Amino acid sequence: MDLGLGGKRAVITGGSRGIGLAIAQALAAEGVAVGLIARDPDGLAAAAQALAHHKVTVVTVAADVTDTTTLGRAVEHVAAELGGLDLLVANAGGTVGQGNLTSAGPGDFTATFALNAGHAAELIRLGLPHLREAGGGSVVIISSVTGMHPAPRTAYAAAKAAEIHLAATAAQELAPLRIRVNAVSPGSIMFPGGGWEWFQQHNPEVFEAWLARDFPHGRLGCPEEVADVVAFLLSDRASWITGANVPVDGAQIYPSARRFD
Repeated sequence: MDLGLGGKRAVITGGSRGIGLAIAQALAAEGVAVGLIARDPDGLAAAAQALAHHKVTVVTVAADVTDTTTLGRAVEHVAAELGGLDLLVANAGGTVGQGNLTSAGPGDFTATFALNAGHAAELIRLGLPHLREAGGGSVVIISSVTGMHPAPRTAYAAAKAAEIHLAATAAQELAPLRIRVNAVSPGSIMFPGGGWEWFQQHNPEVFEAWLARDFPHGRLGCPEEVADVVAFLLSDRASWITGANVPVDGAQIYPSARRFD
């Protein structure tokens, strides 16, 4: 299916690896010029090289998305290099500290919230002038099934739930500007260097039991399966979908291999 995305311009946070890089690959394959924001310059360079065969403009900026000033500079740089923005993908996220209230250090919860829902809100705010100038646009926030079903880690789960509600609320606010906002909630996704690969290597018996118990298809998801959904939601093929949260989880039952103590 031709999604009609050719010539669009997108910025993706956390775009150097995993789901973010897969989204960049899917968009670039559709002819979208992409700007990648992430912390690791080496990872960004590798991502740009991986995207080179698509023959679209790729811009990379090393930035901490929780630093609003730095994020603002990064967004402005990408917009200047691409000639504007049509699409925003808030993909960066994770857990600061141990993640549960019983094991958290001072400020861990707030920092986790800032890394997830906080940066997503700031990305929309910073990108809004460019989407206005383009006459509208589309935004996808990468949340998680942990934001739908309580599971460790507490701070991450609460932040991801906030992202889902942010998408629904922002969709209402920005509809008059012809801007759609949706959330995508991946289940557990396996990719090289990712958290679940590490968990599998260090807890093989727990991982296998979890796989057998909570995955009807007998496997974790892969980044490309999430990226294809994101590309569709960003496109005009999804013109009547906004304020939604789309799980991409293979009917996963429990969202984590971890358990509370």
